[in-house]
Amino acid sequence: MKKHYTAPYIERNSSGNLNKYAHTTVVRHQDNIDGVPIKILVQKYGTPLFVFSEKQIRRTYRRLLETIRIHYPKVDIVWSYKTNYLAAICNIFHQEGAPAEVVSRMEYEKARSNGISGNRIYFNGPSKRKQDLQIAIKEGAYIHIDHLEELYQIENIAEELAIKPKVAIRVNMDTGISPMWTRFGFNYENGEAYRTVQRLISGNKVQLVGLHTHIGTFILDPNAYYWAATKLLNLAQTIKDNFGIVLDYIDMGGGFASNNTLIDQYTPGELASPSFEQYAEAIGTAFNASHYVKEYHPRLILETGRVLIDESGYLIASVLGKKNLPTGERAVILDAGVNINITAWWYKQRVLPTKPFPGTYQNTVFYGPLCMNIDVIRSAMPFPDLYYGDTVIISPVGAYNVTQWMQFIEYRPNVCLINETGEVDVIRSQEDLSDLTSREYIPDHLRQI
Repeated sequence: MKKHYTAPYIERNSSGNLNKYAHTTVVRHQDNIDGVPIKILVQKYGTPLFVFSEKQIRRTYRRLLETIRIHYPKVDIVWSYKTNYLAAICNIFHQEGAPAEVVSRMEYEKARSNGISGNRIYFNGPSKRKQDLQIAIKEGAYIHIDHLEELYQIENIAEELAIKPKVAIRVNMDTGISPMWTRFGFNYENGEAYRTVQRLISGNKVQLVGLHTHIGTFILDPNAYYWAATKLLNLAQTIKDNFGIVLDYIDMGGGFASNNTLIDQYTPGELASPSFEQYAEAIGTAFNASHYVKEYHPRLILETGRVLIDESGYLIASVLGKKNLPTGERAVILDAGVNINITAWWYKQRVLPTKPFPGTYQNTVFYGPLCMNIDVIRSAMPFPDLYYGDTVIISPVGAYNVTQWMQFIEYRPNVCLINETGEVDVIRSQEDLSDLTSREYIPDHLRQI
């Protein structure tokens, strides 16, 4: 059989670094997901294609829950809808016992449509509108107050409806990491959080049942959670001492890092990201050292989404073309771009061939199909030569991509779920032109061209 022709190229080699003449780079391949051949998935559902593993989702959720319970037994892990709000994905977590955490009317309605009652919804976010709060209060949701105007609005609605809603206040604080997330909630260090509690209690129109914080995203220092928990528990003790109120729960938010590797990170994510045990130990140490916890046993709530879903998601893409760049690197154009894989801007995601390739390796940049210079899926990495129609698998991509993806230039693709028995279901079908035009209206004078 005639071999493929590979054009000659010049590759820059740095003194002191191993290169292909001194060291053989081997890129492993992945030809299946949960035992389902990628070739079969591509034949049936095309590319680009998102694939989620139900087995891995359930295993990860149970492992985190068990790890936290070793350190503090009274815990709920709620599902963060903004991380991935496909109904099938949400329902896996709900079947595992997770309540819902939402940050908008849209997400609230998604949770209700999935069968989650209002009293199992934690409503966060800075943009709750009056009609959103009215529904949440009527249905008994836990409302986490972000700013004073929101408190005033809740009090007015509570008076109108003659309902005393259950609320928590969101607290921001210095936990030793940078940047501090001070945009959301009330500050601990300057006393703003305590003054808000005073104002809330003096109004006597809402029921304070919890404290909430979310210190940031992709937190690589687990000790930050120790300080966050310590400060929230100290505030809870102060509330009990001064007002006689015992809180039902302490909500530590999310932010646990997945095994993805940040763009500017040298150490691979699977080595740099803390383990479940490290996060659990940091939080558990603070809880178990607290006199408030020993006396009142508040429920610990976690809203960490990324670490529960990221590694369970894969993106299969096909090669559309290739070229050699002036730098000597190879450019490969895939049919999956940052319009559907927006987290490629944050991470150095794994890109693997789906079959073994012989021959030499060349530094390869993976681009998407968009007419944008910033449509880069992965910066240069050693990779075997690819040809039109070959496929690669990109991971982890489970968090945020199917909530932040854009209907830009390309249709959004099929999303599949491999269930625990190895069967494959489409959980979101590929778009077509009707998805773009169904909400468009053309004035009569513009109908003729």
